[in-house]
Parts: sequence; C-alpha cells; structure tokens
Amino acid sequence: MVAALLLPLQAIPAQAGLMRPVLQLLRPQVEARLASLCVGWLGGADGALAASLEKPCRQLAAPVSRCLVEETDASSNSLAVVTDLLSGRLGEASELVVKRCAARLLGLPPDSLRDVSLLDIAHQFKPPTQAQPPGPQSR
Repeated sequence: MVAALLLPLQAIPAQAGLMRPVLQLLRPQVEARLASLCVGWLGGADGALAASLEKPCRQLAAPVSRCLVEETDASSNSLAVVTDLLSGRLGEASELVVKRCAARLLGLPPDSLRDVSLLDIAHQFKPPTQAQPPGPQSR
C-alpha cells in the first residue's frame, strides 16, 4: 500500500539526505535479507554448511547494507530506490545503487560497473559447476 502511494512521486528527485531516516529504518530488514540470501546461495541444501555460514554471512551483510544505505542516500533517485525496496523489485535506480556498492566493496571506481548487467556480475562470482562423472558405457 505504501508503495502504491509513493509511485506517483517517483519522478520527483529527492534531495540527498531526505530519505536517510527511512533508509536507516529499512536497513535491518535489508541486512537480514542479505544474510539469508548469502547462506542460501553458499550453503545450498547442506544444512551443516548453511549453519556454519550464518555468522560470516551476517558479518558480510552489515557493510553491504551500510553501503546500500549510503549510496541510496547519495543518489538523486533515493525515493525510487525506497519504492523499489518496499515493492520487492529491482528497478533502474536500485540497480545503479547495487552496482555502485559492488564497485565500492571491490575497490573499483564507483561507476565502473555502470554498463555491466547484474547478471553478468553474478555469473562472475558464481561457483564453477562440477563436471559430471561419466555414466555407464554401453558395449
């Protein structure tokens, strides 16, 4: 419902800093979601591995969520990013924030990933697939 109310305002650029209180309120939820995604992605179906990844994933999620808040706050489209966050989707403004954070956390210039798709970035960090053992050979 909140997202529906904010949609007409998407075209109005928010001044940097105005959305910071809202972003700070949403940060714990973003951090928890990031930690959960990390555990699921890296732990897969291995329960023991997933359990061992909970703490490291929480530790990783904290600076990532801080970066997302800072980059969103610095963005001229922070209202659009908050609207995306509330609606659970990744829009153009949100994607740019994610790319800027990825670059920042990797020690790259902020706009160095601007022209790279998020799928391409994700594929670069995806673990390699294991080769399947050969099946029984027919004679």
